[in-house]
Amino acid sequence: MSRKTEIYNLFEDARKYLKSKKTLDPEFRIKMLKRLRTTLKRYESAIYRALQTDLNKCEQEALMTEVSVVFTEIDYVLKNIRVWTKPRPCRPSMVQMPGKVRVYDEPYGVVLIISPWNYPFQLTLLPLIGAIAAGNCVILKPSAYSRHTTAVLEKICAEAFPRGFVSCVTGGREENVDLLDLPFDYIFFTGSPAVGKIVAKKAAEHLTPVTLELGGKSPVIIDETADISKTARRVAFGKLLNAGQTCVAPDYVYVHKRVKPRFISELTAQFDIISAGGDYADTCYPRIINEKHFERLAAMLEEADIVYGGKIDAAKRRIYPTILENAPADSTLMQTEIFGPLLPLIEFEDVETVFMALAEKAKPLAAYLFTSDDELAERFIREMPFGGGCINDCVMQVATHFAPFGGVGNSGMGAYHGYATYKTFSHGKTVLHKPWKMDNMMRHHPYTDKKLGLLKALL
Repeated sequence: MSRKTEIYNLFEDARKYLKSKKTLDPEFRIKMLKRLRTTLKRYESAIYRALQTDLNKCEQEALMTEVSVVFTEIDYVLKNIRVWTKPRPCRPSMVQMPGKVRVYDEPYGVVLIISPWNYPFQLTLLPLIGAIAAGNCVILKPSAYSRHTTAVLEKICAEAFPRGFVSCVTGGREENVDLLDLPFDYIFFTGSPAVGKIVAKKAAEHLTPVTLELGGKSPVIIDETADISKTARRVAFGKLLNAGQTCVAPDYVYVHKRVKPRFISELTAQFDIISAGGDYADTCYPRIINEKHFERLAAMLEEADIVYGGKIDAAKRRIYPTILENAPADSTLMQTEIFGPLLPLIEFEDVETVFMALAEKAKPLAAYLFTSDDELAERFIREMPFGGGCINDCVMQVATHFAPFGGVGNSGMGAYHGYATYKTFSHGKTVLHKPWKMDNMMRHHPYTDKKLGLLKALL
């Protein structure tokens, strides 16, 4: 049997399972989420080992950014799912009276989730949790680059779920192509804008709705009123997380001329913790995922002046934190998402020039401002379009299931986390329930001048 046939059979199994109507029962969804949680606990040690093997994530970073996020999401959904799945009453309009209007959430059907390699555990399971909560059948396609984590995810799905309800497809580009040829009811994709365009184009052939969680060049602005010591520590956290392989990582920094020297000094002190080498970097600093991405980042080092760092270790696929200056505007460093531990700096004196420059760029997934100027902060929020961001911090805007996370424009469409994920995978079906006892005769034929006059008075 060919691989393409296997994938088609999985898709047909999912369709058949959906037709059983089992997933329509919220109690079934709760049961499946509890089984997922139990299975994840059983595989917890294997998950940590896989993340360490794939990306050299130490247990603390894996816990903070992957494992705990998934467990708290399951617990949050389990706590709220019975409320979310109840029909929502809406106020009827005048022409609907008497009558009751309700919105009923129903699953889209068979959905495809394509997840990336940089947070291979979290970014596979968060959308899965919401898709299950909404009553869908799911086919997962984790990344081939993070193959050890993908192997664990495949085992977890096989043990936690009945065949047809949730399936895991492994492999690379060929499997992605075969999956995208199928008429899914919804596609959730996390990855680059370039691949996101391909996904959207393939989905359009079947009029399949999509959520695209993409990336982009997320800017940082540091003005002269910022607390530079804390700013440097928080920017370093955002850039060092997963060695910069984070979709909302600080990509480049606009820093005010007055505070630039001190910012560089404070930032290098943070980066020195990693760059000192030795056992700490070996155990607590993630590696670049593969040779292709390592070579891409290494080439970027040649495009600007190195202020700090620049050290690489090809044998360990490690690029140490690096600060750069004077990067040409048309360089790869400034035109594409870096997705690594390289941080270009751009000096400014007037924040107006920064706002003007950013207005010409694609809308980023994230943006960050460090300031003590409340008016500037309000202007930043009001005038700058971006997916989400922080005032005086980095990355932490995504660390909640109480608020949606998603991009805009080139950085994506749609949102998820918590209730937003449930809504993403649900179609809200509006139903008007009319009683028999009364009818609005003005809407029925024959139309007369008297009826017209009454309608004009009412409407």
